[in-house]
Amino acid sequence: MARLALRRARAEARAAERVMGDVETLRSARRAYLLAAVLGAASLPMVLLYLLLVLSSFADTIVTGPDILEARYSLDNWLMFFRGEVAPAAGRLYTTADILATIANTAIVALGVTAVVVFTSVLAGYAFSRMRFRWRRGLMTFIILLHAFPGVALIIAVYAMYVWSSMPLARSEGAMVAYAFAFTVLARASLELPMSIWLMKGFFDRIPWEVEWSALIDGASRLRAWWQIVLPQVKPGIAALAIFAFLAGWEDLIYVHVFLYIGTAGKVKTLATLIEELTANIETSYLPVVAAAGTLYLLPTILFFVLTQKLLLEAYSGGLKA
Repeated sequence: MARLALRRARAEARAAERVMGDVETLRSARRAYLLAAVLGAASLPMVLLYLLLVLSSFADTIVTGPDILEARYSLDNWLMFFRGEVAPAAGRLYTTADILATIANTAIVALGVTAVVVFTSVLAGYAFSRMRFRWRRGLMTFIILLHAFPGVALIIAVYAMYVWSSMPLARSEGAMVAYAFAFTVLARASLELPMSIWLMKGFFDRIPWEVEWSALIDGASRLRAWWQIVLPQVKPGIAALAIFAFLAGWEDLIYVHVFLYIGTAGKVKTLATLIEELTANIETSYLPVVAAAGTLYLLPTILFFVLTQKLLLEAYSGGLKA
């Protein structure tokens, strides 16, 4: 009888635990649904604005909500945009921009920023993670402190450096354009480096030193161990870092406008400066075509975040180790 009562008590205890677990799971699910509903409601106005922008890029007018069903939709705006017909004059559209060159300029800046940030961050992150040298912790603190300074606050000093350093090239238009591209890439990449170095350090910290040490014992050089053993294990971090850097270069307006657009007297445009130029002359711009430009400008950002959500979450969770 005693054993039977004990078994019954244990069964009742397990049943109570399952009930409590189910209740806690239900509460957690409700909190998650509530949080998702709040975030969804908060982001709804922004999503609707982006939706109106996309619809306007196919419509014969800028749609603002009630006139969505009244507008006529076609691919005419996109065709006019890629032909460079972005502004009306005397009742017709005329070509004002080389769109393919503009897209190429934007891609050059974005890919250049990506290359500089990834190359520098991988090397610096490995050095901070694996090597012990004087002032290491102070230098790491100084680097992350630089991340706190907004790029706008530094632009006057950086522009003074640009003017001073470009003086010897002023007589050569080709050299000025090449230098403007290089300076823009380096200036924009420098804003991304502090956090990028810390992210890569966190990824290298997650790799046990014994893995690399085993390769060194087997006769591999430090460079070979780094290239063949360590780097393949931080590929998710490198990929996420490349995504962040590419988007930073693609979306930048201030540095591109100051050093590339103004630095070449408006000869070199990117999508950001083209849209700014068109909206500045809003009374002469054909806004549905401008909406097509804005939609094209948004596409890489949307695609990257939709396709790489897990990768970005892994970067945030795995790359912020002190």
